[in-house]
Amino acid sequence: MSTEIEKQINELIVEMAKEPKNIENYHKLAELYLKVEDYDKVMSVLESLLTIKPDDVQALIGMGTMWFYEKDFRKSLSYYNRALEINPKNFLIYYNMGNVFAEWKNFSKALFYYNRAIDLNSTNPEIYNAIALLYQDNEDYVESKAYYEKALSLDPENLTALVDMGNVCFKLFDYETALELYKKVFALNPDNKIVAICIGNTLTLMREREKAYSYFEKALKMEGDNYKAYICYAIALSEFGEYDMAVEMYKRAEKVQPKEIDAQILLANLYTNFNHMDLAMDLYKEAIRLKPNSAETYMLLGNAHYLKGEIEQAIASYRASINISPENDEYRLIYTQVLDEYIDKKRSGETA
Repeated sequence: MSTEIEKQINELIVEMAKEPKNIENYHKLAELYLKVEDYDKVMSVLESLLTIKPDDVQALIGMGTMWFYEKDFRKSLSYYNRALEINPKNFLIYYNMGNVFAEWKNFSKALFYYNRAIDLNSTNPEIYNAIALLYQDNEDYVESKAYYEKALSLDPENLTALVDMGNVCFKLFDYETALELYKKVFALNPDNKIVAICIGNTLTLMREREKAYSYFEKALKMEGDNYKAYICYAIALSEFGEYDMAVEMYKRAEKVQPKEIDAQILLANLYTNFNHMDLAMDLYKEAIRLKPNSAETYMLLGNAHYLKGEIEQAIASYRASINISPENDEYRLIYTQVLDEYIDKKRSGETA
């Protein structure tokens, strides 16, 4: 906490002792605690305020937002509903309620509340961003793009909209537009590691090898965790046939985050492609040791066993995958096909 903010907090506490019913001081103190990310104290101040003035809409919204950050969405919604009863014309309440239902993956209700927020405030780009993200999460990328375009028409330098619309264009295979959007963000924020990686990924798919590599190198020199940068660089290297370097990048990623399994899985997949089954299986097994509830890893291990001709081990791995993810029809189909094939061969005497 900076000395200046600490001084302001202490001064406000003294003022509040003198004037305990001065509502404005509570709001100011809550904002200062919010600046230093002391959320417990924010909630304490707002709760005190609501004992004095139970119908303070700003405090109710603030409490709803605090519980939203805590991921207690039911409590969050209860405060927003109280605020709505007091002021049904406040767009921010509807926007925040939309966020709650978006977290609950309730598309229709989230969209209803976002649209109600637009009815009350049609020039706020964050509402359009939220609707765009809602459609994006629902994999409706065309509709999502339209809402990002609306957000950007209101705020052309909105970094969130620029990045997310870039991601949507990427999903739509419109790599030129995605690249243009990412580069706009990078021009505004040249230390953005994630965007540098996004540019590298896009250039890879556009077959611009040297340019792609240059952005991955830029990302690696920036502050922050290099795990994702190493993985994306490795994928690019594989795309351009530089497999030894790709292996090295995956291994660097493993060293950065030894308890994460993405790098191990991707490296194992690369080994599988070159029929290095023992190396691949060692990595799949290590990934399962680190994260034993990954159905996908068991499925990949099963595939490796199958390719190596170890059908019984493959079936055991596939069964483990289905036990973890019984609703996955693709996994169940693979398991059933391999099992039926094994039973037919057993009956015909082809297996020992």
